[in-house]
Amino acid sequence: MALQVKGKFFFHLVGAGIVAGWLVMMTLLILRVQVPSRPTAAWSQETGGSAGIDAAGREWKEIFLKDKKVGYAVSLIKPVDGGYFIQEEIFLRLNLMGLGSSLYTVTQCKADRSFFLENFIFSISSGIVQFRLSGKREGNSLIIESGSGKEKRTQTVSLQKVPVIGATVPHLFKSRKLTVGETFSFPIFDPSTMSQRDMAVRVLDKEPLRINRLTYDAFRLETEVFGRVLTVWVDEDGSVLKEEGFMGLTTVKSSAARAPENLDEKGTADLYEITAVSPDRALPDPNRLSGLKIEICGLENGGLEKSVLSGGRQEYRDGRLFVRKEKLPSAAGYSVPYMDEDGRMKEFLQPEWNIESDEREIRDKAFEIVGEKRDALTAAKLLTEWVYRHLQKKPVLSLPSALETLRTGMGDCNEHATLLTAFLRAVGIPARLSIGLAYSRERFFYHAWTEAYVGEWVSMDATLNQMPADPAHIKLIEGNLEKQVEIAGIVGQLKMKILDFQYE
Repeated sequence: MALQVKGKFFFHLVGAGIVAGWLVMMTLLILRVQVPSRPTAAWSQETGGSAGIDAAGREWKEIFLKDKKVGYAVSLIKPVDGGYFIQEEIFLRLNLMGLGSSLYTVTQCKADRSFFLENFIFSISSGIVQFRLSGKREGNSLIIESGSGKEKRTQTVSLQKVPVIGATVPHLFKSRKLTVGETFSFPIFDPSTMSQRDMAVRVLDKEPLRINRLTYDAFRLETEVFGRVLTVWVDEDGSVLKEEGFMGLTTVKSSAARAPENLDEKGTADLYEITAVSPDRALPDPNRLSGLKIEICGLENGGLEKSVLSGGRQEYRDGRLFVRKEKLPSAAGYSVPYMDEDGRMKEFLQPEWNIESDEREIRDKAFEIVGEKRDALTAAKLLTEWVYRHLQKKPVLSLPSALETLRTGMGDCNEHATLLTAFLRAVGIPARLSIGLAYSRERFFYHAWTEAYVGEWVSMDATLNQMPADPAHIKLIEGNLEKQVEIAGIVGQLKMKILDFQYE
């Protein structure tokens, strides 16, 4: 691959780490919240759902990013025996680093009369990339299925509480009388990350709200997501009028005729560009860095784990971060597969719902790539280079799946990192995902890469064919999508000053 092309792809793929988290926020702006310290009323048959919805209804919304229209959503609710059928469709057209991209998501679910989840189907379509997940509640467990036919994968998620699903929340407000000053909460399940948390909502005020030349007498509701306040306006009948979320993301009540009109991704703000962090000065030749010292403001509001910010190649203290480039050992000190006798590497060796390291296609390709090599460090290098050379470097607006990425042969940094992590685990090398910032064109963009245990934890970036990754890779989050969306708390909030840097 020519250096000029490589540089172009570097710019087009650094920043892609924010897409998966943004998609999760898009399906419901107020999806993931922290429970406030003061007591809240729990959602139950007594506090919610008792009024019921007796007739089918459909609602439309327009979706805006930085005041530019980027899509629309339509939600359907229909009473069925013992509960409701609910469907939410989202259509998006986005500008991703100058490239127009389209996305279509569908969530269908069956809920009881209190809107608690019974079963669901969640799907994403983005060009040739397709993703589908379904689930059914059985007691205190959720049985999740992905794929179909012989390729169907099943796993069980233990439920802390019987949850509602994000698509039901706009309808849930219709079944209870809102009162200014009250706070209530309910457990919510997110199918795109298979995570569950309590959602706490505060009814703060009642005020006029003007939308499309009409004025509504609206309740203003607020909730907190990773330290960020999100706001929802609801009319007296419980219909959601407006939602304000992260990064200038807003939805507004609309109509069937108006909602699909005037979508043009060419005029929209670039999703990657608006999440970039500009330091106080340029960082020359980042690929040659051996160390980087920076001052970062805004990390304290994101609820990020201190052990991730300050661990391994990074040291974080008093708002200052030092990142060093690891020195690779001459050999890993073990032959694959890693013998996890004490079980401390179990979570980094086992498959996950989108890191399908146990699938035959993944395993066959991984062992084909490493051949007869059994030193873990050598095998890791071979796998990193293969992913770099064989994936078409193209931004993908979807949730990453290692198996789907291997089949389509394309993806951005999320897909590169997920496939490499699956390959490593398939041959018996402990591996984990990292999300953070990487430097390109005088700015830091959100990015994803991999870390593997080869006698010690070492960073590797299959998007850029780096092992170890240069010190301009700043790790903020460690883990799969359920952890990665936590980066939402600091999107657009970071300020950075470069204090010092060294070269090899």
